[in-house]
Amino acid sequence: MARIKDDSVERVKQAADLVELVSARTQVRKAGSRFTARCPFHEERTPSFSINPVEKWYYCFGCGAKGDVITFVRETESLDFAGAIEWLGERFRIPLEYDDTSPKQDAERRHRDRLYALLEQATAFYERHLWETEAGEPVRAYLAGRGLGEEVCREFRLGLSPGGATLARKAAEKGFTRAELASVGLVNRRGNDYFAGRLMFPMADARGRVVGFSARKLREDDPLRGKYVNSPEGELFHKSAILYGLHLARGAIAKQERAVVVEGNTDAIALRQAGLEPTVASMGTALTERQLKELTRLTSRLYLCFDSDAAGEAATLRGMDLARRNGFHVLVVALPKGSDPADDPAGFQARLDEAASYPLHGVRVICAGSGSAEDKFRAAREFLAPIEESPERQDALRFVADQLGLSRDTQAGLAPRAGGAAVGISERVLEVGDRLERDALAAVVRHRKLVPLLAELSPDDFNSEEHRQLRAHLVEGVGANGLTGLLAELDARATEEDVSEVTAKELLLRLRERRLQRDLSRATEDLERTRELQASLARVRAALRDLV
Repeated sequence: MARIKDDSVERVKQAADLVELVSARTQVRKAGSRFTARCPFHEERTPSFSINPVEKWYYCFGCGAKGDVITFVRETESLDFAGAIEWLGERFRIPLEYDDTSPKQDAERRHRDRLYALLEQATAFYERHLWETEAGEPVRAYLAGRGLGEEVCREFRLGLSPGGATLARKAAEKGFTRAELASVGLVNRRGNDYFAGRLMFPMADARGRVVGFSARKLREDDPLRGKYVNSPEGELFHKSAILYGLHLARGAIAKQERAVVVEGNTDAIALRQAGLEPTVASMGTALTERQLKELTRLTSRLYLCFDSDAAGEAATLRGMDLARRNGFHVLVVALPKGSDPADDPAGFQARLDEAASYPLHGVRVICAGSGSAEDKFRAAREFLAPIEESPERQDALRFVADQLGLSRDTQAGLAPRAGGAAVGISERVLEVGDRLERDALAAVVRHRKLVPLLAELSPDDFNSEEHRQLRAHLVEGVGANGLTGLLAELDARATEEDVSEVTAKELLLRLRERRLQRDLSRATEDLERTRELQASLARVRAALRDLV
């Protein structure tokens, strides 16, 4: 993909309004020269999210989320850097230019843009046919009979395909070609609508752009066999990369720090209608690496709820194992045989509260299966072996022992596992020296007139490489790549603590004092050097006294 020109990136950053973007997700209030809000990344009762509208930085004192306007879009919209710039460019109407683009690359980009536009117009066409025509009336009744209201169906942009060549004709009137219609799977070889007379579920990417469809069968004489048929794999649509409803759920997933993954599209719609907004559907299959990658940007906690039949259990176990290996904390929501989440969406929260851990669900499936107690014991031991020591693992061990009636000696055989017990890592506490460096740099970030004083300090006055890089940025104008989050945090902390210029000068002098004391301890055999350092230290301490 061609690189976006630096000038375009700068124009986007200048035009983007961070306060406006945050306001779309949470209520924002002005507080002096800044704005505060309840953090959009975690649940909280009192505002701890601080916004600098000039520098376009944010920092949350509650969860530590921090960054600039680009970081905010990357986190909330699940995008990479280029995707965030393109998203902001679209939002604030800033045209983008790309470096070193060949005629072929330009043509490919224009082609993809036309395909996105075609799918968007097809979606709108299907929507109108469902909600505004007589032909849509029985389908509207069907949705109502499933308990799905018009508001939530419109939110997911459900539609109806009329069949025939109506779609192709309308597309041709707008300048789209038969080849473009075929490339996104909208027409068959005869040029008629591929999804004839089906209920249409648009599939969107992380940016909310329609990339394909899932279509449900509505009549028995449908030429397509499957109850649900997806768009064919192509330039834009890749089933393994899509989580249905993610573009609507990602804000709630990040805020609630959990994602509920169900199988069916209607399950996701019904649960969202019932208030369970962090819900997505896995397109009827076990989770994939690409789907999990999208979720890692938002949460580390997954609730899986697949069908209770054999295929559903197998999909659940595969998805659980893959998610666990990708660092997720996985819980499984059990459903009665033959039911799905859409049958009782209002009562689904109670099922979430009773969700089983990955180890416990795994051994439940093993113990409920066929085979001798010895076979089940062997399978349970193999299943539990790679799982780290935890209360959840102990619960699983007790369940197996109870179900199989194991003796104490046999129970002990379940406990060994590959690798040692997991050791909890306590939260990192900044050392006094590290905190002094941060406080001094935060003060300079707030009071830029003190940069000359910071320049009098050398990089060696800072222990942290990150702090040395920030000093270089402030003093020498070196690029801030990788430092945006730190700048946002220090700016917010200095403002919150109302660091004065006098305090800032004191902090810088303290850093100089620390360096001189360190050098003195190493110069014990050099008398002349020792005298020079002592004189310098005396001057610094005198300057500190003058500040009081």
